[in-house]
Amino acid sequence: MARYIFITGGVVSSLGKGLASAALGALLQARGFTVRLRKLDPYLNVDPGTMSPFEHGEVFVTDDGAETDLDLGHYERFTGVAARKTDSVSSGRIYSNVLEKERRGEYLGKTIQVIPHVTNEIKDFLSIAEDEVDFMLCEIGGTVGDIEGLPFFEAIRQFAHERPRGQCIFMHLTLLPYLAASGELKTKPTQHSVKELRSIGIAPDVLVCRSEQPIPEKERAKIALFCNVRPDAVIPAYDLKSIYEAPLAYHRVGLDQAVLDAFGISPAPRPDLSRWEDVIDRLTNAEGEVRIAVVGKYTQLEDAYKSISEALTHGGMANRVRVRADWVDSEGLVGDAAAQRLAGYDGIVVPGGFGERGTEGMIAAAKYAREKKVPYLGICLGMQMAVIEAARNLAGLPDAGSEEFDHEAGENRFTPVVYHLKEWVQGNYTVQRKVSDDKGGTMRLGAYTAVLDPESRVSAVYGGATEIEDRHRHRYEVDARYRDTLEAAGLHFSGMSPDGKLPEVVEYRDHPWFIGVQSHPELKSKPFDPAPLFADFIRAAKELERIL
Repeated sequence: MARYIFITGGVVSSLGKGLASAALGALLQARGFTVRLRKLDPYLNVDPGTMSPFEHGEVFVTDDGAETDLDLGHYERFTGVAARKTDSVSSGRIYSNVLEKERRGEYLGKTIQVIPHVTNEIKDFLSIAEDEVDFMLCEIGGTVGDIEGLPFFEAIRQFAHERPRGQCIFMHLTLLPYLAASGELKTKPTQHSVKELRSIGIAPDVLVCRSEQPIPEKERAKIALFCNVRPDAVIPAYDLKSIYEAPLAYHRVGLDQAVLDAFGISPAPRPDLSRWEDVIDRLTNAEGEVRIAVVGKYTQLEDAYKSISEALTHGGMANRVRVRADWVDSEGLVGDAAAQRLAGYDGIVVPGGFGERGTEGMIAAAKYAREKKVPYLGICLGMQMAVIEAARNLAGLPDAGSEEFDHEAGENRFTPVVYHLKEWVQGNYTVQRKVSDDKGGTMRLGAYTAVLDPESRVSAVYGGATEIEDRHRHRYEVDARYRDTLEAAGLHFSGMSPDGKLPEVVEYRDHPWFIGVQSHPELKSKPFDPAPLFADFIRAAKELERIL
């Protein structure tokens, strides 16, 4: 049966609970333990799938098709453990489950209340697959005191109370603000946060204190005294140059040891940190730099493309180069602006997105990369825009477009080389969708297989593989009916779905490196196991001989 670590936060949001959880999971793995990480989010959306990227950042997708919080991406990148649907839950999902049970009469006529029905649903979620791992790390979103988070805090209090002593501990992240005027670190916000936590029946075993300044021993002792934790369980967390320094940094200040001590695990197995030492070596001892333009529509918020950013970094590590990613707003790439704005870059990435805004700029970026022989990686919408560009400028289809943008214009006004996907095969059954369906959870989601042309560049990138599997998140698809026309113009369809109906990969044979994929390979990239497409894309960018 797993031991549980509940990670909570206080004072302010965005303290780095997800990163601390991921780093702790990596450290426990380094000591030989198995781990799984989970996220409990208090918002009322069933999942983040319908949220704007400006609201919530990236939506991370699992192999089994769950749309989840971006923190699950951190969990996977640091531990290599593939997340599942059962690793992410929101208040909306919990309440939806409870109400569905009430409608079916499963509560035998009782009045439905937060306690016990909602809290029991949360506890049932926490118990899933608890026999599979040594440690289950569960992060509670938001901060202590948030009204929507109270059922989750009550549920984990009950959960820990009902388990045998020593099976659950609580780790709390707080902020130690520094007042420059007085030259002091202030501990009162941390004290009040812990007081709030204790008022709902939860006493932290480990405190992780974010600070911009070193924490003097007397301040650590003061925090330990007033927050009723051991002095060696007050863990400083300082700002880092890279998130991948976190496992080694937390190990140096004793986080993993404090957690094992709280569980009474002694003597603790010695950690093998060689994996993370190699990661930092590759990150800090780069032998050059490449400049990559990420041409997207959500560039004002880098978290909207978090996995893209990290996969580029991983590709740099694989090639021992530093990747400088510049976020280029695709709305500004109109007319001659594309050539002026994109000149000098070693590679261009056009990531996914939804809606028409900024897509003409993405098409312009694909055209620039094709004509100037600059390495191009198009992901999801980025592949579709590359196909539209080829249709318009190479295949004699000047009105080529997508039903996503032009479905109200009438078929006579455009050629829909990208169409709304109405049917596809998932496992052993056929999925059917209509334009009028609900938006949430109705896309083509999760891992799907692509069959590759063995003579293609993408096959070579994957070591000669003829089949690959990556995660998808889209409801529009390149129409295979235009395949012959586009291939005659030079755009090769080098990857297809197993039934041959859905284009998965396109590329130009006469281009140094130009690949578009319908999937999201960035979601499976890790610092110690970079996604092959990103690693080879950065290699091509590193070796670029620009044709002016």
